Amino acid sequence: MIDLLAYLLITIALFFMALGVIGLFRFKDFYSRILISAKIETVGFLTIMIGFIILSGLSYATMKILLITLLVMITNPLSTHAIARSAFLSGYTINQETRP
Repeated sequence: MIDLLAYLLITIALFFMALGVIGLFRFKDFYSRILISAKIETVGFLTIMIGFIILSGLSYATMKILLITLLVMITNPLSTHAIARSAFLSGYTINQETRP
């Protein structure tokens, strides 16, 4: 029963990531694409890792998975912010045809 929950979480994460990739092709602006890619990676990765934690049970591997998850949860928003901020400071603007 626990394995079923883990596989369900992993399947939900893969479905969310697939929808996010479709969203990447749908948006035409750099800032929209970087926002959606950060959401895909953060939510999808977190859900997959929770599924792996449930599958592995309480073990040394669980601690490794938790450490990896913590590192990604800290570095992903920081790196996305750094990329978006550097694009903004270098003068990258939104095209006129993509503005609402």
